Amino acid sequence: MILDNLQKYQIKLASNSPRRRELLTGLGLDYEIKILPGIDESYPDSLNGEEIPVFIARKKADTYRPSMQKDELIITADTIVYIDGCVLGKPKDVADACKMLHQLSGKTHQVITGVCITTAEFQHSFASVTEVTFGTLSEEEIQFYVEKYQPMDKAGSYGVQEWIGFIGVTGLKGSYYNVMGLPVQRLYQELKKI
Repeated sequence: MILDNLQKYQIKLASNSPRRRELLTGLGLDYEIKILPGIDESYPDSLNGEEIPVFIARKKADTYRPSMQKDELIITADTIVYIDGCVLGKPKDVADACKMLHQLSGKTHQVITGVCITTAEFQHSFASVTEVTFGTLSEEEIQFYVEKYQPMDKAGSYGVQEWIGFIGVTGLKGSYYNVMGLPVQRLYQELKKI
């Protein structure tokens, strides 16, 4: 069986994201969802790029550590959209979502996911970076997408697997699944090493 090395662990995905659940399920692993409410996702202003989601993924993992069982393996992750040295997180409201999509329109940005794998004995984290290029989006297209798809739970206000990705993304360099929220190919490689 694939990933036999993980049989001694109860695998837990610490995420509310339905996309991360779908992607981890795609690896064929048996896992459960474990959620602690109110985790602080702040980070120091001195961090840049890949450091930010890795820091947050580790911070999430450290919140789970005190209650971990010896046989648990917890996967935490955080995804950011990074453009011109700025982080685009989840939008606060419709106006913020539209503003973010205007920022991404006609430009290339990075989608960076930090992942942390934690057990009682060790912790390993990594980042995956994908470059995404959007064509120019009209005001009408942005309004339509935000109103119909309500991307309030998505970093950068978009889901690449949704309408805006179909009509807007002109190029992608790196992992498509990373843009969805979990770099499953890289995660699989890291899990094989445990």
